Formats: sequence, structure tokens, C-alpha cells
Amino acid sequence: MLAGLPAATLAPLQRVLNAAARLVLDLKPRDHATPALRELHWLPITQRIEYKLCLLVHKTFVGHTPDYISDLLTPVADIPTRSSLRASSNGNLFLPRTERRFGDRAFSVAAPRAWNRLPTELKIMRSSTTTFKRHLKTFLFNSAHSSH
Repeated sequence: MLAGLPAATLAPLQRVLNAAARLVLDLKPRDHATPALRELHWLPITQRIEYKLCLLVHKTFVGHTPDYISDLLTPVADIPTRSSLRASSNGNLFLPRTERRFGDRAFSVAAPRAWNRLPTELKIMRSSTTTFKRHLKTFLFNSAHSSH
């Protein structure tokens, strides 16, 4: 539901998360939240959305989702005309084209877009969901806080 929303729409959610981090660490209202989020190892809102999307894709691959969800995702390797492409061997999903902004927010588009941004070693990981979650969160956390 939150995938693809504009930053202005997600900003209030991020402010709530920032306020919660300040509360947990007993900081002043005007203290910067980014160091608090880092200290608590909390993902910013945009990375939380990506985390949920990618986790659902992983659960689809290990058989923990209903068919109606798995039917929305197509590995590039399963498309005969694209199976020889490099994208088929690195675990990418087919990304359908849409003509409307609203279509980009659909799970069938947002999930492959988030999934395809992951490093190959994460995408091909078929170990336990707990292990995948740990590696996924570490990757998203590092990418969120690498520029700060």
C-alpha cells in the first residue's frame, strides 16, 4: 500500500518514527533523529517499505505465500525469450511496464523493482527466512545510512 508514494506523503510517517526514536533514547525534541535511528538500528520508512516488499518476494520463492501472490511475480529465467540474458542468472524478476503512476505502485511492479535492486547474493539466497531477513535488513540499513 505504501510502495511508490511520494516523499511528501511518507514524511509524516518518518516524523513519527523519528519521534519514537527520540522517545526511546530520551532525546530532546529538536535533537537529530538520524543518529538515533542508526543507534537503534531502525530502518527509515522508505527502506521499511522495501524490506516488506522484498521479504514477501523471498517468501514467495520458498513457498510461504498463497498462489495469488506468487502469480504476480515472474522470474526472468522463466521467460523463454529472456532466459539467456544475464538478468536471468542473477535472480531478477520481470518488471512489467505501466503507463500510469498508479500502476507503478501495484505489487506486481513495486515488488520486482525493489527485488531487482538487491545484490545477487541476496536474491539467490534460499536459506531460512530468518537468515534472509537479517541479511536484507543489514543491506538496507547500510544503504540508507551510507550517505549520512
